[in-house]
Amino acid sequence: MMQNDLASDETRPPQIIYALYLAGIVTANITLLIGVIIAYVYRKEAAPWLQQHYRYLIRTFWIGTLYACIAFLLSIVIVGTLLWPLLAVWLGVRCLLGWINVRKGLTPARPASWLW
Repeated sequence: MMQNDLASDETRPPQIIYALYLAGIVTANITLLIGVIIAYVYRKEAAPWLQQHYRYLIRTFWIGTLYACIAFLLSIVIVGTLLWPLLAVWLGVRCLLGWINVRKGLTPARPASWLW
């Protein structure tokens, strides 16, 4: 779905949330929490194609939280320490793909995906 008449006011909040999520990689996930709160606030009043991005962002937060809990539990047996970098890569790729799609005026390719 291509949007030719993109209003920068409409696309700015999702872009900021993607940036907050990416910053969460280096800020111990504090900005992730701020980003998900913003996503919950803006999702109902957004255009339908942007609602898909908010859904994608909210799912990214909750799926990432689940993955982080699993990595934390597995850290007890050393295996989880290998998962933390993978979790950072997962978050980075997911956010960059979403950000690019917002800039192009497209919905996320697979908003219900657990990967990308």
